[in-house]
Amino acid sequence: MPLIDEIRAAMARADLACDGDRAGLFLAEAAAPDHAAGPLTIAQAGLTLERGERFAVSRGVAVLPVTGILTPTPSFISEWLGWSTYAGIEQAAAELAASEDVAAVALHVNTPGGLVLGCAGAAAAIAQLAAVKPVYGVIAPLAASAGYWLVSGAREISISAGGVAGSIGTMVRASSPVGPDQSGEQAHEIRSGSARAKNPDPNTEAGMAAIRAGLDASEAAFLAAVAAGRGIPEAEIRTRLSITDDPQDGGATWTGADAVARGLADRVESTAEAYARIFAAHAPTPRPAPGRARARARHARLAEIRARA
Repeated sequence: MPLIDEIRAAMARADLACDGDRAGLFLAEAAAPDHAAGPLTIAQAGLTLERGERFAVSRGVAVLPVTGILTPTPSFISEWLGWSTYAGIEQAAAELAASEDVAAVALHVNTPGGLVLGCAGAAAAIAQLAAVKPVYGVIAPLAASAGYWLVSGAREISISAGGVAGSIGTMVRASSPVGPDQSGEQAHEIRSGSARAKNPDPNTEAGMAAIRAGLDASEAAFLAAVAAGRGIPEAEIRTRLSITDDPQDGGATWTGADAVARGLADRVESTAEAYARIFAAHAPTPRPAPGRARARARHARLAEIRARA
């Protein structure tokens, strides 16, 4: 599928906040010959979101999907694959913040992450939404890398026992010309005098330093957002997310109770339990109108009298 090839090509040369192995599963599924992205049905919320629909509202609670491999703007990715885009998330967050019909928002998260480009803006939009309305994160079942960057702005986050969260950090795949191509020619990239940081060569010390500086800047923004959203002191966050005592050994993912212990989630519960709790808090089951309730009580009394006769 050409669209999948384009996404793979973009991921091969862009800065990523993505769990590569799990992204491969999403790409393989989307590339399958018989694949057709269907609607997202959330039975507990009584909602079905059609492919490309940015959010849906039931009884005052909005469900905003954060799904698939995340990219900046192309709306056709949402329409074709059903995956979220940063621009779509930003627009949805702004609309939901302004809507008088929405009392709370649930982020329905199932993503390995995606491109760094555009993620900070979407994360800021979610944080702004959470400043005016309760926002809940429901990891169903994957919130990795850029996906976790986004959901970390929620008031609270639930994860199932087998759900996965984390992979906090950034990466890039870079290549360098090392030999002749099939026609016997060797490729060279020649930069202008003041553009040494333009497409830096990872085969040189200066090029590697330039690439890492960009990644470290993105990682710093990522960690700052997680620290602010989760209430973790920035001085502690690198150590808390490391698999050893060395804060440089971060970037891992954590499951269920381990994610809660690391501060990445607040509770372990199934997706059904999470939505039941959110709707109970913000959208209680409608009570029958008083007249209808009285009529039902009258019918019940008449039935009781007849049964005794």
